[in-house]
Amino acid sequence: MFRASVWGRDATRRSCVVTSWRRDEPGVPFVTDARSEPAADDPHVADPDYDSHGGFPNFEIARPGPGFGRFLTAMRRAQDLAVSADPDSDTWDEVADRAEELVKLLDPYQAPEGVGPANRTPDLPGGGSLLQAPWSIVRFAADGVELQVQFSRFHVGGNYAVHGGVLPLLFDSVFGMVIHAAGRPISRTAFLHVDYRKVTPIDTPLAARGRVVRTEGRKAFVSAELCDADGAVLAESNGLMVRLLPGQP
Repeated sequence: MFRASVWGRDATRRSCVVTSWRRDEPGVPFVTDARSEPAADDPHVADPDYDSHGGFPNFEIARPGPGFGRFLTAMRRAQDLAVSADPDSDTWDEVADRAEELVKLLDPYQAPEGVGPANRTPDLPGGGSLLQAPWSIVRFAADGVELQVQFSRFHVGGNYAVHGGVLPLLFDSVFGMVIHAAGRPISRTAFLHVDYRKVTPIDTPLAARGRVVRTEGRKAFVSAELCDADGAVLAESNGLMVRLLPGQP
C-alpha cells in the first residue's frame, strides 16, 4: 500500500481533463502536467497507530527496469487478442506452446505479495498490475483523486461495451486511493454501489474522479464518477470504507 505525501495546492475543481503521472521517490507521489493539492497533514499526528492498522506492510515502490514495462504492454495486448483472435488450429497450438514456455520461464520466480513489481510500479499503467485497467493518476489530493483510464477489447462484456463488472473494480481502486490521499489509515470496502448511466466505450480516454464525502469515526463515505471526454457521466459509485483495527486482515 502506498502512503500519501505533501503536494502543491491550487483551486479545487472537478473536471474530466486528464493527463499522466509518475512517482520519483519511494512513498512520494509526483504528478506532471496536472492539478495537484496537498494530501492531508501527516496522519501520524492524529493517529500514532497509522502504520499498524490492518497489519499491512509498507510496500516500497519497485524499480524493475524497462523490461517489466515491455512485458506488461505485451501482456495487455495478449489479453486483448486472447478474447478476440480467431486463428487456425495450428496457430493456436503454436500460441499455446509459447505461452507454456513463458509460464515455465517465470514460474521459478513467483514471490510473496509485495515483493514482485506488480502493484508497486506507479509510473506504469494500472500501477504495474494486469488485474487493473491501465489507469494513470492525474490528481492526488486530500479533497479528491482523478484518474485517466482507457479500456480495451479485453474488458468488453458485449456489443463492444465495457463489461459492467469491470467498473466496480475501477471504483474500488479509486476509493482506495481516495482514502490514502485523505490521510486516513488503511481501510476495507464495506459496500460499493454502482449506477450505470451510459454504455462505457473501449479505446477512448475516460476520466474517473472520487472523493471522501464525509467521515464518522472509522467510517469514510466515498463517491466517484466515470466520465467521457465530453464530460458525460457514464457511471457513478458510492461506498463505505472502514478503517481497520490493528491486526485485522
